[in-house]
Amino acid sequence: MNELEDLSHHIHDRISSLQRMLDLSVVALPQQKIRQLGKELYTLETLLEDFENCVDRQKNHLKQLKELDTSIQNNVEKLNHLKDHVPAQMAVRKGPVNDSDRVVNRTEEAVVQQAQTEKVKKRSKNYIREIEFITVAEFESIPQYMKGRVSYEKLNAAVQSINTAVTAKYKILHQSVKTLNNHARKLYQGFKEQETKDTEGQYFVVDDDILKFAETKVDKPFRGLLNMLRHCQRLREVRGGGLTRYILL
Repeated sequence: MNELEDLSHHIHDRISSLQRMLDLSVVALPQQKIRQLGKELYTLETLLEDFENCVDRQKNHLKQLKELDTSIQNNVEKLNHLKDHVPAQMAVRKGPVNDSDRVVNRTEEAVVQQAQTEKVKKRSKNYIREIEFITVAEFESIPQYMKGRVSYEKLNAAVQSINTAVTAKYKILHQSVKTLNNHARKLYQGFKEQETKDTEGQYFVVDDDILKFAETKVDKPFRGLLNMLRHCQRLREVRGGGLTRYILL
């Protein structure tokens, strides 16, 4: 902006000088003055070109500033969205996470969680297990070819859908069959028929559970989310009898 102002003042001074020379044109000008007038006009033309170029640069600069402002506003909105949607169960890891560390950490967590689970089961018969939300470090460790354009929020939304289905399913399974109505009793029997020796003592859901209780269709994009959850060791698959069982880890 200072450059533009300096050019503007300089052009104004030149125009004023020319104006004074033209005011004297009522009197016959010497040849030397006429040549000087021509030089002044040429200089003024050059300055006007510089002025136009400077205006163009300022316009481009202003455009870039507007784009930067828009980008900042978008980032602020994203940050506010992340702040308002941070999962309550979200864990925090220190340092980078590699495959070997993840296996060790998940093993240690499994041991601790199993001990905690036993304590909870003793306190309450209504305990229903859920899978933990994905941490930022875990999300960043997922290979790009697997992650694609999936966002951190979308992956944890899939975690929430699975937890919703698990909770609804095992609320029914934890009740006495005698207390269930006809609809719930049919669901209870169907759940029992899905169990195998591989699922004994485990919490699991199938595609129909996720669709029925979480209102989420297990289509190709959602299966991609399930692959990422397997990569993060949140669940594993057991197939058989035409069903895919997603067992919580």
